[in-house]
Amino acid sequence: MSSDQQLPLRLPTIDFSDINKHNRGTVLWDSTKAQVFKALQDFGCFEACFNEISSDLQSSLFSSLKQLFDLPLETKVRNVTEKIYNGYIGQAKEVPIFESLGIEEPESFANLMWPQGNTEFSDNIKVYSEKLKVLDEVVRTMVLESLNLEKYMDEHMDLTSYLVRVMKYRTPLKDESNMGLLSHADKNILTILQSNEVEGLEVQNKDGEWFKVKFSPNSCVVMVGETFKVWTNKRLHAATHRVVMNGDKDRYSIGLFSVPKWDKTIKAPEEMVDEEHPLFFKPFDYGEFFKFFLTEEYVNDKFALEKYAGVSTENL
Repeated sequence: MSSDQQLPLRLPTIDFSDINKHNRGTVLWDSTKAQVFKALQDFGCFEACFNEISSDLQSSLFSSLKQLFDLPLETKVRNVTEKIYNGYIGQAKEVPIFESLGIEEPESFANLMWPQGNTEFSDNIKVYSEKLKVLDEVVRTMVLESLNLEKYMDEHMDLTSYLVRVMKYRTPLKDESNMGLLSHADKNILTILQSNEVEGLEVQNKDGEWFKVKFSPNSCVVMVGETFKVWTNKRLHAATHRVVMNGDKDRYSIGLFSVPKWDKTIKAPEEMVDEEHPLFFKPFDYGEFFKFFLTEEYVNDKFALEKYAGVSTENL
């Protein structure tokens, strides 16, 4: 099915307006938890209505993103880091309309991009990321509770660190492809995305059909990455997604990624393995897997994880 023949589908929408870790065990918490777990099993993602981020903060932040990406290329490429994928990404032949910057420490990043710094930008990124970290922890807590894995809570939360990435998808030139991001599933634990009002994100359902994600005001998309699929022994579905640009407006988005620490071993708890759910993936070092994934042979291979750590690859 082409991307122009969209199915009349949309992601499940879940309200987190009154949800926090202090009301665990309430009827509201348990009801929301059931919705979260079903959505992550069926779609690998959902739309979260989350009123902790004010419209003023969103407006200021996305205005700053335009200023950031309008900076000269020689300024943006200063954003380098020892960690793979945490710096500047852009100018790729397959997706020339895409640019992205990783932000590890907001103040240092702002000082690198702007000669006099940019306190408004760095403060906004700090506030924004802290609020999304709370949502990340709530969703992961709900997943572990749904699987009766509460005893692993501290270990699981310690598995990850956080990275903020900001992204721009510019309007394609006349002869350019409108593909802003190739089809893929993220490799991390959870991704939380928010964008300006320009559409483009598409998700593939389990039948292999694509549909557009329409963001509501004050909402974001919460998405399962492949290492969370491994950790739950495929109880969760890792969402395959892409960005396709149409129209004449640039698209800006910001994402919070909970990423396994480089030296951590990814493995399913023993409770996740039984006769109905045999072990699907061998334990592996996350850093070594990510380096494998970024090699030329496997970077666009949707079965890279299965080839690297799958117990059986006979059905690939």
